[in-house]
Amino acid sequence: MALETTQSRISTGLKVGQASDNAAYWSIATTMRSDNKALGTVQDALGLGSAKVDVAYTGVNSAIDVVDEIKAKLVAAREPGVDRDKIQSEITELQNQLTSIATSSSFSGENWLSFDGTAQVKSVVGSFTRDGSGSVSVGTIDINISNVKLFGNDAAGTPANDGILNTINNYGSNAGDEIDISVATINISTAVLTDTLIDDAETGAVFTDILDEMISSVDAAISSMTTAAADLGASKGRIDMQTSFVSNLMDAIDRGVGTLVDADMTKESTRLSALQTQQQLGTQALAIANGSSQSILSLFR
Repeated sequence: MALETTQSRISTGLKVGQASDNAAYWSIATTMRSDNKALGTVQDALGLGSAKVDVAYTGVNSAIDVVDEIKAKLVAAREPGVDRDKIQSEITELQNQLTSIATSSSFSGENWLSFDGTAQVKSVVGSFTRDGSGSVSVGTIDINISNVKLFGNDAAGTPANDGILNTINNYGSNAGDEIDISVATINISTAVLTDTLIDDAETGAVFTDILDEMISSVDAAISSMTTAAADLGASKGRIDMQTSFVSNLMDAIDRGVGTLVDADMTKESTRLSALQTQQQLGTQALAIANGSSQSILSLFR
């Protein structure tokens, strides 16, 4: 029986392979193995969330470069004598590039830069815990993507819930003085870049003043996008830290379970050799005893 038990431990690697071996340790090990499997799923979820954040960050970062170019074109248009028609064409193409970047920044069917709707919070599964009473809970890392959205509007048309490039759109004091660098035309080619008044009966604004306000509006968009990129970077950093922690936690749980139920292979191998030697010696002793009996019997023949 001892030999059979030792051989079983060596073949399975477990000193507690079933409840009958040690009910308490077997129960703990089974529960912790189940929790570790759940943590493995958490690790996968963190990887998926990290990928989504990374895609959104890449899109925002690229969009910042494009809006920088738009601002540079507006500054160039401030110079008298430039070909404003050509600058306008360049700005229009840059606007189209912004739309392309936002609509392409999608991962696993989710786009955080271009969508319609109200403020949204995306949750990434980040932890699985069990308290002392045995109750389990799942923790999440929440990311408010309404703060990083570039395009889109809510159903009610509330500007506060629109994308960054939709809400940065006022460059004049009157309702007609608007600029939307995401969809509308930044028209800098129809007026003369002088201090004379442009043909605008509603505002009577000086064109250079309006152009300066355009530049300020675009700069405000860059500031908001920079904040959005920083928020995404912070979220990415937290997800990476949590991923590392979950990985280390799973390794620690494996070691703890192993301490409870894993067999000491060196000890068991030594024990197996000793038991096999005992078995062989017992067999030899029986053989010798049997031979002696046969010799004694032969004397009576």
